[in-house]
Amino acid sequence: MGAPDLFDVILMNPPFGGRESRDTQTRYAYKTGSTQVLFLQEVIDSLNPNGRAGIVVDEGLLFRTNENAFVQTKRKLLDECDLYCIISLPPGVFTQAGAGVKTNLLFFNKGRQTENTWYYDLSDIKVNKGNPLTAAHFEDFFKLLPNRADSENSWSVARSAIEERNYDLKAVNPNRKEEVDTRTTQEPLDIIEQKGKEIQDALATLHHT
Repeated sequence: MGAPDLFDVILMNPPFGGRESRDTQTRYAYKTGSTQVLFLQEVIDSLNPNGRAGIVVDEGLLFRTNENAFVQTKRKLLDECDLYCIISLPPGVFTQAGAGVKTNLLFFNKGRQTENTWYYDLSDIKVNKGNPLTAAHFEDFFKLLPNRADSENSWSVARSAIEERNYDLKAVNPNRKEEVDTRTTQEPLDIIEQKGKEIQDALATLHHT
């Protein structure tokens, strides 16, 4: 009661994996049973001009392009708001709260369309009950955020590139160096053979003592 129709700031964590009835869907331009997609439309429509939002979404919303409502909702986001930052969170951040899905943080301002989106990758951090995600993990992020600078864990993607991917917004770090095993197939076999010989020699020594 008494809540305004539009808001200057919205911070929220919509439910993951929920399904909405057809009656609920009639309120929205892009109809789907997916709760989080409808919530994203609700957030966009509930912001004042120049309003700001920060929300948690599961990764499926970002990369799914096989359902029209997902694609159109993300296009609506980029058309009506400046999606200036996406943080890729580590797996397991919300496991203790009952949500084991991979999640991301979206930050956007209404009133200007997106030209570039800056990503920051925290997905390689190991998070569990004894090692939670803390403010210390965001120190580098806050240093880079004012200029949205590139680093090993941050990069920018142009609106045109997002459109070419049919509005797939998933964070894929182009700076991450993958470890490649350059050994030939024979080298591991030689190591196994050598270790086997060492074990046999050790057993022979034990039998003669």
